[in-house]
Amino acid sequence: MQNVTPLLARKDKSDQDEASWPFPGGVVGFASWWVALATTFILYGSNTLFFFLYTWPFFLALLPVSVLVGIAISVLLRGHLIWTTIATVMVVICLFWLLFSQLTGW
Repeated sequence: MQNVTPLLARKDKSDQDEASWPFPGGVVGFASWWVALATTFILYGSNTLFFFLYTWPFFLALLPVSVLVGIAISVLLRGHLIWTTIATVMVVICLFWLLFSQLTGW
């Protein structure tokens, strides 16, 4: 006869609720977009407003991308909020820098 253990007796870490991980990542992505937007104003001053006059749709299009990046990083890091925040802020600022550089022709 085989030695059988009931499944209900075992407690696995895989039983955690995975649905709560994407929400903090989305919030971090949204906040990172604002941080990246503020960083351009800090670096380039009020002249950034004239640049955004014609290019604001491109930077606005980075908002859902930033939220999705935050969600993806949060899921990949399994909800570690500090590492998610650091990685998301770095990626979103790099996306802003890349778009800003592309549009200015540097």
